[in-house]
Amino acid sequence: AMTEDTTAAEGDAASESIVDIAVGNPDFSTLVELLTLAELVETLSGEGPFTVFAPTNAAFEALATDLGTDLAGFSKMVTEDIEFLKTVLLTHVYAGKVMAADTAALDGQEVAMVSGEKATVSSKDGAVSLTIGTSVANVVTADVAASNGVIHIVDKPILPLAAQD
Repeated sequence: AMTEDTTAAEGDAASESIVDIAVGNPDFSTLVELLTLAELVETLSGEGPFTVFAPTNAAFEALATDLGTDLAGFSKMVTEDIEFLKTVLLTHVYAGKVMAADTAALDGQEVAMVSGEKATVSSKDGAVSLTIGTSVANVVTADVAASNGVIHIVDKPILPLAAQD
């Protein structure tokens, strides 16, 4: 269980990589499936460090509903264009390790994600979110420590601007 105090988590060198953690958690099966299709598993198993804003299966379902489809329809949509899928997934990845506490200093600022997309960080009283255009991802569980970075679990995937019309 995650606690408010992240010092202990940072002290332990987490032995599992970001990918190991995602693979080991059934809630991330859609994310893992998409990362595999986009051939990003190796990238995110690398040294990093990376900060990954990870959508759960429920988060992908919520986005699919917003787009007027279901999870299967959404998967089909994104997998038809692997380069686009890569962009979407890498929009959830920041190069460097940013713990929730570090985001306070970034409140209101734009940060470049690995995809090149710029996301605006909001961090107020521990509530952290990323916004690109009309797409907003709220962090629901922060600071899941990995050997090569950190995972923040989000309530919705964040879409690149090109995908918002």
